[in-house]
Amino acid sequence: MTTILVTGGTGLVGKAIEHIINTEPEGSRFGKKPGETWIFASSGDADLRDAAQTQALYDKYKPTHVIHLAALVGGLFKNMKYKLTFLRENILINDNILHASHVNQTQKVISCLSTCVFPDKVEYPLDEDKIHGGPPHESNFGYAHAKRMVDVQNHAYKEEFGCNFTSAIPTNVFGPYDNFDLEDSHVIPGLIHKCYLAKKNGTPFVVAGTGRPLRQFIYSYDLAKLFIWQLREYDDVEPVILSVGEDEEVSIKDVANAIVNAVGFEGHYSFDTSRADGQYRKPASNKKLLSLIGEFEFTPFEKALQETVEWFVANYDTARTGKTKTS
Repeated sequence: MTTILVTGGTGLVGKAIEHIINTEPEGSRFGKKPGETWIFASSGDADLRDAAQTQALYDKYKPTHVIHLAALVGGLFKNMKYKLTFLRENILINDNILHASHVNQTQKVISCLSTCVFPDKVEYPLDEDKIHGGPPHESNFGYAHAKRMVDVQNHAYKEEFGCNFTSAIPTNVFGPYDNFDLEDSHVIPGLIHKCYLAKKNGTPFVVAGTGRPLRQFIYSYDLAKLFIWQLREYDDVEPVILSVGEDEEVSIKDVANAIVNAVGFEGHYSFDTSRADGQYRKPASNKKLLSLIGEFEFTPFEKALQETVEWFVANYDTARTGKTKTS
C-alpha cells in the first residue's frame, strides 16, 4: 500500500493535486493508481510548527510518501514586516516534516520551494544551480532563507541517512482555490477579483503599473501533474524548476486583457503608470524538467485563465477573498 500525505492539502496546489488525482482517466501517467491512498491535510489536522502534532499526524496516517506544500505565506507587505516570523515558523514547519519523515522511514518527500530562493543579483535565466549564489531579495529575506534551508537539509539527510528527499521550484502559480484577497494576493487572483468587482459595481478597472513587466505563469492543474510526475519518476536530491518555458512569458498587460475578456468587463479600463512596476522580468529555465519528463503539454494561458475566472465567479461566496463571511 502507498499512502501519500499532502501537507497544505487544502491550498491552491493541494486542491489542484486532489483534482488531478480524482479526474485523470484510468491509465493516465498522472491519475490515481491502484493501492494508493491520498491524504490532503490542512492546518486543522496538525500545527506543523509543533513537533508533537507533526508526529501525531504521521502516527495517524503512516505516510509512505509526502508532498510538502504547507508554509506560512503572505504578500509583499507581510514578508517585509514579519521577516523573523516568516523565517522561524517556516524553518519549524520544514524541520518537523523532514525529521518526522526520516524518523518514520517515509520513502520519499518532495518539498515545495519558490523562485524567491534565488539570489537578488543573478544572471538570467534562473536555473537549479543558482539557488545559493548570493543573498535573496531583501523584501522576502526570511521566507526565502527558510525555503533555501530545505534544499540544504535535503542534501544533509541524503548524505547522512540516505533519505530520498527532494524539492520542486514552481514559478508563478494560479488557478481555482487561489487566494483572491485584494490586500494579500498574487497578481492574477488579485486582478481577477478587482475586475469582477469593477464589473459588478460599474466602476473603472485600474491596473497598477505600466503593464509591461513579463512573468512566467503556470496553471495549478499543470503544476499538480508535475508534482505527481516528480513523486513517481524523479529520485534525485537536486531540485527541479517546474515552469512553462522562457518563450511563454506573458506581460501584465496581456494578463489584464485576458482577464477583461474572461470576466466580460466592458467598462473603463486603464493602467496607473504612477505606480511602480517591480522587476521587469525574472525568467526561469525549464530545460531540466523537459529533459527528464519528455512529452508534456502545458494548458494554453488563455484557457487556464478562463477556467480560473469561471471557477472564481461560480464560487465567489466561498472563495478566499478577504471579505468577512456572514452567517
